[in-house]
Amino acid sequence: MAASILIVDDDPVQRRLLEAAVTKFGHTAIVADGGEAGLDVVDGPNARDVSVVILDLMMPGLDGIGVLKAMRERGIHIPVIVQTAQGGIETVVSAMRHGAFDFVVKPASPDRLQASIGNALKVEALEGEVKRSSRQRGGHLTFKDMITHSPAMDRVIRLGRKAAASNIPILIEGESGVGKELVARAIQGSGDRRSKPFVTVNCGAIPDNLVESILFGHEKGSFTGATEKHTGKFVEAHSGTLFLDEIGDLPLDVQVKLLRAVQDGEVDPVGGRSTVRVDIRLISATHRNLLQQVKDGKFREDLFYRLNVYPIFVPPLRDRRDDIPHLVEHFMEKVAPADPRHRLRGISAAALAMLQAYDWPGNIRQLENAVFRASVLAEGDMLTEEEFPQIRAQVEGTVNLDADIASPASGGPASGWPASGLASGSLPRDNVPAAVGAAAAEPNAPARPRFGTLRALDERGNVRALADVELEMIKLAIDHYNGQMSEVARRLGIGRSTLYRKLKEYGIDPETGRVERLAS
Repeated sequence: MAASILIVDDDPVQRRLLEAAVTKFGHTAIVADGGEAGLDVVDGPNARDVSVVILDLMMPGLDGIGVLKAMRERGIHIPVIVQTAQGGIETVVSAMRHGAFDFVVKPASPDRLQASIGNALKVEALEGEVKRSSRQRGGHLTFKDMITHSPAMDRVIRLGRKAAASNIPILIEGESGVGKELVARAIQGSGDRRSKPFVTVNCGAIPDNLVESILFGHEKGSFTGATEKHTGKFVEAHSGTLFLDEIGDLPLDVQVKLLRAVQDGEVDPVGGRSTVRVDIRLISATHRNLLQQVKDGKFREDLFYRLNVYPIFVPPLRDRRDDIPHLVEHFMEKVAPADPRHRLRGISAAALAMLQAYDWPGNIRQLENAVFRASVLAEGDMLTEEEFPQIRAQVEGTVNLDADIASPASGGPASGWPASGLASGSLPRDNVPAAVGAAAAEPNAPARPRFGTLRALDERGNVRALADVELEMIKLAIDHYNGQMSEVARRLGIGRSTLYRKLKEYGIDPETGRVERLAS
């Protein structure tokens, strides 16, 4: 299919080469000579014309990573293929963490570039179909619809259900991508306002000079460009729920007006002669530490206490790894109706173990994007590690992806997980595979001894080195929990990939818990 491809590169020779290649592939090329110019194109009036971006990472001024960050902050979801002369894993990982779709190493072969563009267009087209299908299904979201089997989410659901029965302001805290808006929608869908409007505002994505107008509305002619009257989000949400995402990004002067709206239930439109009364349920969300922002003078203390009446903290995905198999199954099912010709049977046990070993800095949003991309581009009918190259690049070396995975229920290797049944709990919870390399406990093995406190001082009475204490604690934990690495990581309070990295650093064999003798 023909598409418009934006080429962002400060090197004129490289731009011409890419423009010729893209044109030869049958697409239209748009060129920009730097990061700022490229960002203007994807954030301008003709942004809809751009289907894919080919972005150079090393540029003066705003570099490729800067462009990726700005696109993510502004909610621009055009697939980006980064190109770099440095093919190191650190460079690739950084680009992928900031939302890049794929990468090519200069000079990229025409076949590699064409395949990458084709994959990006394929994913973009199917993503649009999935979004249209979701809009058609509609319906109210409740806590029963949330995909979770993790104890870490029990508190969130319990607090959310209590909040739905009242009308007090709620503050949802948590990292980006953990599903704060999902919790807000479940609260609204479980309360008396379920059939009323649910209006969302991303406070971090609105230019400072327009925040007041967008929230509270404006009269015609109240400022340059105000050619029509605008009611504002508060009035739009009247009788329903207003969800203010990234509330910590609001300018201080707007915070004053927001405080009055929360206290009195009235808003002042820009240029208006009178106030407008509104009846809303206010739910705010932030990934920032608002209390610290209050201390730093960046957030009003009186507004903080008005919003923080009923706080709910949503834990990151790395603290609820039990949910990953169920979320993967759910995301695979979301893709299936949009592309019925390409039906996946499931995901291999090794691939699922790899996904569970990763720490997911972008949380559920990043997992969804990874599964969506893998599902669309998979050649076979089973997702394997090969469909997650960026994740594998970061996990490989800390987890043995090629080892057999033993199923505790059957005692034999697990061939894979079906793409059905996980969400309904038809498979035993103990069947969820742990990270590869975790040794299963033998049923007839003698009980392990219990351990007391660690020695804080050495033979000379000096405080022991922190590394020595950490090494001893890890060894004891592996022994204490019979080599079950998932439980070891949970009890030590670290991610499983972090645990495997430490095992590698200390030369500990995951299967025996013993320090290997390294050659000098």
